[in-house]
Amino acid sequence: MIRPIALTDEMRAALGKGEGAHKYSHGHALVLAGGPGKGGAARLAARAALRVGAGLVTLLCPQSALAENAAQLNAVMLSALPDAYSLRGMMADPRITALCLGPGLGLPRALEMVPAALWGKRATVLDADALSAFAADPGPLFAAAHPGVVMTPHFGEFRTLFPDLAEPLGEPGGDALPLRARAAQAAAERAGAVILLKGAETVVAAPGGRVAAHAATGARAAPWLATAGSGDVLAGVITGLMARGLEPFEAACTGAWLHVEAARSFGPGLIAEDLPEEVPKVFRALGL
Repeated sequence: MIRPIALTDEMRAALGKGEGAHKYSHGHALVLAGGPGKGGAARLAARAALRVGAGLVTLLCPQSALAENAAQLNAVMLSALPDAYSLRGMMADPRITALCLGPGLGLPRALEMVPAALWGKRATVLDADALSAFAADPGPLFAAAHPGVVMTPHFGEFRTLFPDLAEPLGEPGGDALPLRARAAQAAAERAGAVILLKGAETVVAAPGGRVAAHAATGARAAPWLATAGSGDVLAGVITGLMARGLEPFEAACTGAWLHVEAARSFGPGLIAEDLPEEVPKVFRALGL
């Protein structure tokens, strides 16, 4: 059965912050970035993770990209990450609760960093380059994935990783929701991770049979999300929610709802940078 994604009392409670909390009680998210000139997508994800309530967010980039990112970041912290060995070392800190890999990461860096991130067994969002890097052979990605992973492919990335499951769907935008749900569910079982298949009808599926969908159509239409970087923001929102302790399936569902709600709150003229800044308005409207 496909559960419709809508705001619930549990989601509302999860988005709030309790009195007496401190930054580490709301988690520390790491967002990995690519080299010089490639940091914009990761910065969008990091800003979104912070806006949605992660206590701390650190952007990790090559030494050569530090100056560029430092000029763009304030509340988001910044650190050099030279190699996968260094990332594994960071996993010794139990206060690190979630990671986001993919936006602007670059394929070679993704191939190096994704296995190290998955080795850490923390809540992890894999998007964009973190998925495309394994197009030639997704087997190692699926073997390393664990129940704390959320993969967020758009149709093209889904087709690359799961060509047999994507074939019945036809062209993006023209497939029926039940077909998308079955494909996403089969992909979740194969990958051993939550799959969020992006689109106007977003589907979230988890191993074991849970499936939910959010249709950004009709009264919930948000056509302004068809803009560069909006998917990077979604990855950051889900990362921030998991950093705070939401389990992967619920974080993906809540993130999908909040992503659309922020777009609808802003309206026409939206660009990706606007989405994280709209989140506080959505929270205020919810009485948080």
